Amino acid sequence: MTVERQPSQAITILLVEDDAPTLWRLREALTKAGFEVKAAANLAEARDSLAQGAPRVLLTDLQLPDGHGNDLIRETRARFPETEIMVISNLGDEESVISAITVGATGYLLKDAFPTDIAATVHELVAGHSPISASIARFIVRRTQMASEPAAGLPSGPALNTAKLTPREIDILWGIAKGFSYAEIAGHLGLSRQTVPGHIKSIYRKLEVHTRGEAVFEAVQQGLIQL
Repeated sequence: MTVERQPSQAITILLVEDDAPTLWRLREALTKAGFEVKAAANLAEARDSLAQGAPRVLLTDLQLPDGHGNDLIRETRARFPETEIMVISNLGDEESVISAITVGATGYLLKDAFPTDIAATVHELVAGHSPISASIARFIVRRTQMASEPAAGLPSGPALNTAKLTPREIDILWGIAKGFSYAEIAGHLGLSRQTVPGHIKSIYRKLEVHTRGEAVFEAVQQGLIQL
């Protein structure tokens, strides 16, 4: 899969991390790759930075000295809907993952599973993909499978599709779930690149969601797609 890369120097990043060695390591790697990086060690510093303007990317921990990263994710998503948001955390439990995705995160990496090239991961995020640590992806699949198992002795019913998505919208939603960019989705489905955002807006409206992560989670829960 080819990632359409925006020049690093055109991408601004707000990095929120209270562990000094981790902050230093990430900031150095991203700066060397050409990104413009602003760092914050807590929610207060992050909010001060956001008051100066929207970053293209927010990379944030969840456990911060003065609050929870989900508050920052929620605030950033509401104020700057175009900002891409990725969690970088030690927390890999169900509540942490699902709540972060629900409030607006589009990627989730565990600190013990950092990719060797964090710059490439940021490019993937900006290109429309949703980087997720492998263990979390497997966890989401298992959780979905457990939720979709019919009760003992009862036949499994058809996909709910309570949102009444069209077959084309379900195809596009599958592409989003697989991490394809809009251009790649259009190419696979024989659509014009310009028509895909319109379909996605319709999907969001019908599913009553605001982010790719929320759309994928809701679609999997309804049995519309399988990861």
